Amino acid sequence: MTPPISPGNLNDPWTPAAQPATVAALTEMAPDPVPAAAPDAPYSPLESRKHQMFPILSAHDISRIERFGERRSYASGDVLYHQGRPGPGLFVILEGEVQIITRDGLGHVSVVVEQGAGQFMAEVGQLSGKPALVEGIALSAVEVWLVSPEHLRALLVAEADLGERIMRALILRRVGLIEKGRGLVLVGGEASGRLHNLQSFLRRNAYPHAVMQADEDADIKLLLERITPKASEYPLVICPDGTVLRAPDEGELATHLGLLPDFDPQHVYDVAVVGAGPAGLAAAVYAASEGLSVAVFECRAPGGQAGASSRIENYLGFPTGISGQALAGRAFVQAQKFGAHLAIPLEVKALHCQESPLQLELRDGRRIPTRTVVVASGAVYRRPRIEHLERFEGRGVYYWASPVEAKLCRDEEVMLVGGGNSAGQAAVFLATHAKRVHIVIRAADFSASMSRYLIERIESQPNISMHVRSEICGLIGDDHGLTGVAYQTHADDGQLDVATLNVRHLFLFIGADPNTDWLRDCDVEIDNKGFVPTGAAVATQASGPDYALQTSVRGVFAIGDVRSGSTKRVAAAVGEGAGVVAQIHAYLAQAVTTA
Repeated sequence: MTPPISPGNLNDPWTPAAQPATVAALTEMAPDPVPAAAPDAPYSPLESRKHQMFPILSAHDISRIERFGERRSYASGDVLYHQGRPGPGLFVILEGEVQIITRDGLGHVSVVVEQGAGQFMAEVGQLSGKPALVEGIALSAVEVWLVSPEHLRALLVAEADLGERIMRALILRRVGLIEKGRGLVLVGGEASGRLHNLQSFLRRNAYPHAVMQADEDADIKLLLERITPKASEYPLVICPDGTVLRAPDEGELATHLGLLPDFDPQHVYDVAVVGAGPAGLAAAVYAASEGLSVAVFECRAPGGQAGASSRIENYLGFPTGISGQALAGRAFVQAQKFGAHLAIPLEVKALHCQESPLQLELRDGRRIPTRTVVVASGAVYRRPRIEHLERFEGRGVYYWASPVEAKLCRDEEVMLVGGGNSAGQAAVFLATHAKRVHIVIRAADFSASMSRYLIERIESQPNISMHVRSEICGLIGDDHGLTGVAYQTHADDGQLDVATLNVRHLFLFIGADPNTDWLRDCDVEIDNKGFVPTGAAVATQASGPDYALQTSVRGVFAIGDVRSGSTKRVAAAVGEGAGVVAQIHAYLAQAVTTA
């Protein structure tokens, strides 16, 4: 048995790891407005929502839950669930008290909350049985109703009003853990590019973590003296179970943390969605909510390029705007609620469409059988042909602007290249953190490529400077990262004026190319720009009804930015994600009829 933690046992040196903008963006995932913080005042957007994070259920509420669970008893000191092990689901406390703690690999322990009769224990990861981020210890003899992840999802759907309260609490609890920065510890080093990539990956996947340097904590110093890592082995990731990962990539980290689902090789999915941007997540939500068996594969994080947007202001139904991460986070949780299997980060290597059923080959060699495939793989960031570009990626050169990057460039001058909406949103966001934002575009103005509301906002910002008819021609830096950018401007007399700006942060928003390399082993038709034609633009390879979003291969559909002729807007992508499900239903029904 594990003794409960008392305040005298705590070794709690941490300060909140997330910037206020990060926490506020994640808090948008749960409905209800969040009041703004007073200027310069320490404030958590969760302070006014504690009653929603830890609600007390009535006897009637508990009676509605009983049919979804089973009664369990625990003695004082028993551990109901362990941090780092798959969570058994949602616990509704009938009698007794439970202490919720979290610990990290350095031995630091913190009490999250103590809960009693009428309250429930779980956070959003329990929708899919992910490893628990906290630990529950009985302070006395405890009686609970335990609802497994599968039955929890059924409860949320069947008991809509009660399910809404539970879902809101689950989301807000994850936000609270992120705000505290407990659990995973990243220790930086000279390999700042890799540290930046891991930090961005964890943030976009809403995983609690703290970033520290070797000289900030005595326990880290002792650990480094014991394991003596080489410079090439940074960053170190210290896991709550005490394991130290040396310079892991995103896949290795996700595997160790238990973020990836297991797949039954005998199970044939109705729908496999490749890509978890707005289009792919919409398809997953609609397909899973209608009873189809769904798997979603994404190589990085939910939301795709839209997920990296600091603020989307023209999406229907959000008059004050919503961050891309919050919109993607809501959709991700919604897909889990309906039972979709989401595998992130897990890369699809190839589609084998000559086989029946279709086969998705994953980068790790596994194959996933499925009756239909939805190509929603979107686009990959376009890299300009600039010498030494790869050397500075993640070490001064970035392809998105999140709170992680904003923190790095606080009170500094930065340069941003691009004239589309994504570039405009990033420029406005960075202007609230950086000393000055220099925008470089080839055109004479934004009028042909950016929404008017963003143009007006940029023009109103006193710390945004424009460099028109200009382009990057060189990067300057050293072993520590970028130190300057050379750019050339086409003058009115036809001459090229070359100048250098001393900046340590360059943001590239010059568009993206369709992500279709994984289709090269299949017969899916690709146009000369790399996009996937659908509907009347292609001739299917077998007889049967044609569907507007079907590719040249029957049973393979394409939606969102990867589809030829699509409208490159979040709302359009979501619409295609919803629309493709009706076509999949028709296809599957027709396949059964002709079988």
